[in-house]
Amino acid sequence: MNTIDAQLLTKMFLAGAKNLESKKEWINELNVFPVPDGDTGTNMTMTIMSAAREITDIDEPTLENLSKAISSGSLRGARGNSGVILSQLFRGFTKAIRDYEVIDVPLMATAFEKAVETAYKAVMKPKEGTILTVAKGVSLKARELADAGCEDMGELLSAILQEAETVLEQTPELLPVLKQAGVVDSGGQGFVEVLRGWNNAYNGIEIDYSIEEPAPAVEKADTIEGEADIKFGYCTEFIILLSGSFNSRQEKDFKDFLEAIGDSIVLVADDDIVKVHVHTNDPGLALQRALTYGQLSNMKIDNMRLEHRETLFKKAEKENSQNGDAAAAASDIVKSVPEPRKEFGFIAVSVGDGLNDIFKSLGVDRMITGGQTMNPSTDDILKAIEAVNAEHIFILPNNSNIILAANQAKSLVKDKDIVVIPTKTIPQGITAMISFVPEMSIEENVENITAEIEAVKSGEVTYAVRDTVIDDKEIKCGDYMGLDGKSVLSVGTDVSDVTVEMVKAMVNADTELISLYYGSDISTEDADELQNKIAGMFEDCDVEMQYGGQPVYYYIVSAE
Repeated sequence: MNTIDAQLLTKMFLAGAKNLESKKEWINELNVFPVPDGDTGTNMTMTIMSAAREITDIDEPTLENLSKAISSGSLRGARGNSGVILSQLFRGFTKAIRDYEVIDVPLMATAFEKAVETAYKAVMKPKEGTILTVAKGVSLKARELADAGCEDMGELLSAILQEAETVLEQTPELLPVLKQAGVVDSGGQGFVEVLRGWNNAYNGIEIDYSIEEPAPAVEKADTIEGEADIKFGYCTEFIILLSGSFNSRQEKDFKDFLEAIGDSIVLVADDDIVKVHVHTNDPGLALQRALTYGQLSNMKIDNMRLEHRETLFKKAEKENSQNGDAAAAASDIVKSVPEPRKEFGFIAVSVGDGLNDIFKSLGVDRMITGGQTMNPSTDDILKAIEAVNAEHIFILPNNSNIILAANQAKSLVKDKDIVVIPTKTIPQGITAMISFVPEMSIEENVENITAEIEAVKSGEVTYAVRDTVIDDKEIKCGDYMGLDGKSVLSVGTDVSDVTVEMVKAMVNADTELISLYYGSDISTEDADELQNKIAGMFEDCDVEMQYGGQPVYYYIVSAE
């Protein structure tokens, strides 16, 4: 068999997803730093599983509808840098195959070339020795075989898997940090596991192709005002799988139509799909108009008035059980009036109730739970953007592994101006909020904030999950480590001593302020004691200690 049809590609993709999922914890452990929250395997798995769930909903697969499902599913589900790059590889790959009925060797080579081209374009500063390098090696090998006249798809798949493994083994020579840590690139390893799953399915190895639905997320429902104030009763969401063009004029016409029948409109267009959200009294009108552009998918209609009644009833019931007065409980429900659209809005990624409270006190409208311990997906960021009613929305990723996903979300939003400030740490995010000046233009604010966050030194204290040697420091499993994101600043068996040594490495003659945020595993007494100790050592600096409540990281520190 020298070609791959839609049925076989479905099996190959699902096999790749399942194989990656089975190796995710091992891939997580390939992190350069032996931190307890290595998440490359998890991020890549959640990205590919988002696409896998979409293709399992296709009854009669074709390369066209498979391509749309793989591209849109992985795009919205992308998490972390590795997940975003994987989604871009899939996006480029599917662009090359979607107009064909089967894939032969030359087309496969072209698809891998398009995949690599798309992924490299998505990364501002591509770094060799990563998943990009492994994918490029696969692309070059596929093209070499195709140009040599290879027609055997099995031979091609076997050869590119072998090439991927060879290039992966070379990644430590391209990135010194990998060599020092004694690991290969974790993202590259994840890509190899996807290709291995493809090979297994192509060769008929028995695989469980079932994909489990994720556990439903528990979200706090926003308080809805009185039922009489709900002008449009049905929250309507759906995706249009475009069957033809959808240019800027058509997009404007469709948006104008939605505004005529409802409000709270979000319309996100991306290549072959359009994601729509509208509050209306007649969902059928929105669906009928949408059908003129293509097929509909992921339709969801909620009766907000009915939900409001249930919310009031449950709240009254709860209050009644607490104070025995249902009437009083019902009368105490405060109506929240929707705020008008404002000029500026802010979204920040953070984890820990203390840190979240700090960001909210500085004016952040929407918090996205995440960070080192769990990178939010592109779709998580899109939902936060939908929830902020502002013309210009600033996004603070507060983690270098979330910036790509934030930029990917930005590219999908058409009705709001999205500004991604590349904050890599929580302290940088806090500084960004403090530095914002409403009277300045967007461009002036970006320039000013960027300069301010670059002056912030950040450090984090956590523990090691394996033995290793980094920056000439011998680290044992269970040791405490002080990290600045690029290197290990301190190592030891006492969390307080390690934090002090890290602060010493961060502070210089220009430092005026040292801020510490203590995590959920640190007591107030220990935090106060450490603050006094550091204040005594650096008498020329102001030393602040605040509760962060973050997991995994005992202290987050900034020096400015």
